Amino acid sequence: MSLRSMTGFARADATAGDVRFHWELRSVNSRGLDVRLRVPPGEERLEAAAREMIGKAIARGNISASLTIDSTASGGEVRVNEGALATVLAAIERLAERPGLDRARPEGILGLRGVLEVGDAPQASDEARRGALLDALAGALNALVEARRIEGERLALVLAESVNRIEVLVDRIAVLPIRKPEMVRARLSEQVNRLVGTGAPLDPDRLHQEAMLIATRADVEEELKRLGAHIAAARSLLAEQAPVGRRLDFLAQEFNREANTVCSKSMDIEMTRLGLELKAVIDQLREQVQNIE
Repeated sequence: MSLRSMTGFARADATAGDVRFHWELRSVNSRGLDVRLRVPPGEERLEAAAREMIGKAIARGNISASLTIDSTASGGEVRVNEGALATVLAAIERLAERPGLDRARPEGILGLRGVLEVGDAPQASDEARRGALLDALAGALNALVEARRIEGERLALVLAESVNRIEVLVDRIAVLPIRKPEMVRARLSEQVNRLVGTGAPLDPDRLHQEAMLIATRADVEEELKRLGAHIAAARSLLAEQAPVGRRLDFLAQEFNREANTVCSKSMDIEMTRLGLELKAVIDQLREQVQNIE
């Protein structure tokens, strides 16, 4: 199965010249694709390209993308100023001839101003910097898509199990004895005798007609057939390669509609119990479908 969840997290770190930065991507469920992009001041030029990249990688979900930059990530090169060092050493040699003076130590010499110099760190060009930032975003997007795929595989198993449970309940409702006309007639005769309170025999023909009428109104054959068709459609969607979240959501609503009708037509405690259990499983299915891309 190739379902993808709409929930995930990813992070990518990189450097460009003296700049260290990282992208953080968070994704939760949404009716459509909603991208919220946050970049530091001066990096607004990245927004159009970043939104385009996210839109190509992800079809649905609420995506929060945040770029953080640390421009003090690396210092410049430290080097010795040979001219200044030579001047200092010559002065030390002259001073060494005077009595009572300690000989200079290397760390003291290097600590003198001008002997050591720190050069500027290499600066990446604007184009190289922009490329590095977008490359890192691409890496974060790949990681996010993979996280959503892994979560989608877990959800696919849960959804498949829910569909199997729905099928079992539908099959059990289909073979309930109360669905047979003779059972309806016996139930009706029992109810009439209890209400009338007499032992007078009932007209068999009239009783049969009333039983058939009630059985027709209470028949759930069409609802069971549609539920069977929905089960087949759900399994087909779970096997598709394209995003199917919206279609699964619509199908879950159709499941619920048929289950409501079965419960409303029920003439038997067992059918009502199975119908309510069916609705509970469908509600679980609908809840999980909300997270599918």
